Amino acid sequence: MNVTHLECASCHKNFAANQLHNLCDECSKPLLVRYDLETAAQTLTRESLKNRQPNLWRYAEVLPVENAENIVSFGEGYTPLLKTERLAATLPTKLNLFIKDESVNPTQSFKARGMSAAVSMAKELGVKKVAAPSAGNAAGALSAYASRAGIESFLFMPSDTPRANIVECEQTGANVTLVDGLITDCGKIVAERKDAEGWFDVSTLKEPYRVEGKKTMGYELAEQFDWTLPDVILYPTGGGTGLIGMWKAFDEMEKMGWISEKRPRMVTVQSIGCAPIVKAFHEGEAFAAEFPNAATVASGLRVPKAIGDFLILDALHKSNGTAIAVSDEELIAAVREIGAAEGLFCAPEGAACLPALRKMIEQDLVKDGECVVIFNTGAGVKYLEAFS
Repeated sequence: MNVTHLECASCHKNFAANQLHNLCDECSKPLLVRYDLETAAQTLTRESLKNRQPNLWRYAEVLPVENAENIVSFGEGYTPLLKTERLAATLPTKLNLFIKDESVNPTQSFKARGMSAAVSMAKELGVKKVAAPSAGNAAGALSAYASRAGIESFLFMPSDTPRANIVECEQTGANVTLVDGLITDCGKIVAERKDAEGWFDVSTLKEPYRVEGKKTMGYELAEQFDWTLPDVILYPTGGGTGLIGMWKAFDEMEKMGWISEKRPRMVTVQSIGCAPIVKAFHEGEAFAAEFPNAATVASGLRVPKAIGDFLILDALHKSNGTAIAVSDEELIAAVREIGAAEGLFCAPEGAACLPALRKMIEQDLVKDGECVVIFNTGAGVKYLEAFS
């Protein structure tokens, strides 16, 4: 609606809006959408939000769709922010602990946000076929949103992807291919075949719009906390689009005068079996090397190489945050602990934030009385094999 242009996140080359783009044609890094925030702020105000629909499209002025008729939506976004007093009571430090529960989104994960924005823009720009690699939940979301838009979808997933995700895609109209390998191997197939097949690649951060849908998690947090951001955000990080998106949202809100310059300490949480961002952060690297022999039951964390690695690491450093890896045993145990304390059946990725928080407390990285938000990115029911 108020898009001015797209900008490469690395070399800062500008690209025209309202055209199909994947990566930067100069440096092959992700493109980000830029807005006329001064114009957006004339109608998008904190006061105006009180009368808007309870989904992510309430922030339409800072989302990319020009014609509202092209919005493809199941009512995603505006998810609960739950105070977790019983869970907090088990911690050695007194915290105001919250869980942002993304499992109540359509298709039962935060991926619905990104795919709503990406598929809406694909529809607006005349795309007929989309393709993507996925560790599971992104595929389920893309299949659903593409079918709702009348767009054909082609999905490539590791053969050991949770069965629920595979069935979900098969039953919502996708063309599904299972691959003996990791999400990176699936991505190579999409890259090799997309031109010949006429697919538009909607892989994580290889198009500009999934991050726009996911950034609305940041807008919602600010709104739900009455425009004062929490002290710490723990975010389970595979491709990292959600963390990158929230960091972008905070910058946009500050420019519109909604929030101060204070930022939460951003914390990447990964599995010990696949921790490229954790390794790079603690080694002081600006980019993360591909993680060898990646393996974890938390399929959304099994991303050995993230194209947005430098953006994730930048947000961690600028916010004085950190990156923490936990074992599969710890994150699976945390699913049950959170469930017993609060009644939430979290995805293993989201549950991983709890043992990560305990490690932060041990290292004196969280102080008494601080406000901490854990992101549960999906529904545990999609990972039944992980609990067998």
